[in-house]
Amino acid sequence: MIPRRVSVVGGGIIGLSIAWECARRGHEVTVYDPDPGSGASHVAAGMLAPVGESYFGEQELTELLLESARRWPAYARELAAASGHELGHRTEGTLQVGLTADDLAQLRRLWTHQRELGTPVVTLDSDQLREREPLLHPRARGVLVESDHQIDPRKVVAALRSLVPVRRAAVASLADLDTAADTVVLAAGCASAELAGLPVRPVQGTIVRLRGPVVLRHVIRGYADGRAVYLVPRADGEVLVGATVEERADGHATAGGIRDLLRAATDLVPELGEHALVEVSTGHRPGTEDNGPIVGELEPAGASPRLLVATGHYRHGVLAAPYTAHAVADLVDGRALPLLWAPFTPQRLSAGGAR
Repeated sequence: MIPRRVSVVGGGIIGLSIAWECARRGHEVTVYDPDPGSGASHVAAGMLAPVGESYFGEQELTELLLESARRWPAYARELAAASGHELGHRTEGTLQVGLTADDLAQLRRLWTHQRELGTPVVTLDSDQLREREPLLHPRARGVLVESDHQIDPRKVVAALRSLVPVRRAAVASLADLDTAADTVVLAAGCASAELAGLPVRPVQGTIVRLRGPVVLRHVIRGYADGRAVYLVPRADGEVLVGATVEERADGHATAGGIRDLLRAATDLVPELGEHALVEVSTGHRPGTEDNGPIVGELEPAGASPRLLVATGHYRHGVLAAPYTAHAVADLVDGRALPLLWAPFTPQRLSAGGAR
């Protein structure tokens, strides 16, 4: 394998993971980002839930996410060992719960979907649920999904930044990129639309961070009187409450969105009403017309520099990071994309391939 010079545009978890994987394979890598780690990665909760985060009818995407989830334990160990950073990787599993009959009816459709895909779903009675999480509302009912884990994206980004060189510079145009690279990898999230004409749109999300005594061990996902919510506990007492999904890009958290998140959170775990509200974060997920990522080669063979793209991961950027990095590094090495990525190349989209 010939070492190559690789420029990665975008310093979020996708771009940094690609950069580290390429560096591990012996390539010379530089990441370009004016404020690395400040985009969607900074706001993400870090749930590693390939089925819970996918939608019905997205079989090919779900299979890709399942493969990436299988890679996360080894990836987390390798990254922690290489960087010396603790990553907040936790494997207690996820409780999927609801309060009302309508909530549980909604969840049962998801549980059926998960079982059909081979995800173990363990039904818990009231006593078993309370044994795992004593502070859940007494009316909560649900299941345990042991395979749904979590990671702390901010810690992952910090670990990756310690391992790859980052040039804190904005890239206004790929044509003006100051690089002598053999290969350019565009991993700029929502900015990929402006830089390469890709059909990526910003889908705004707000997440709330609470802090107080440690009250939860598991990730909690579910519904409270029809309101969807997730609660992601950290070891230091922080609890992430998320997340809104809004087709807007103004960057403003709304009072109604925050109200709905906090109402659902405190309905499921009343004790959270005593926690301090320490942060409200709003970011933009890079969405595509079919909710799938865009990974592959943009420029035709023979172009110089060669242009690859890895964007459009929508809600799945953290989960898909290890497998995306592997796939793009294979392209850099001159290999073909793994077969699971075949449905997600740029050429499938209405504006795919435009630069």
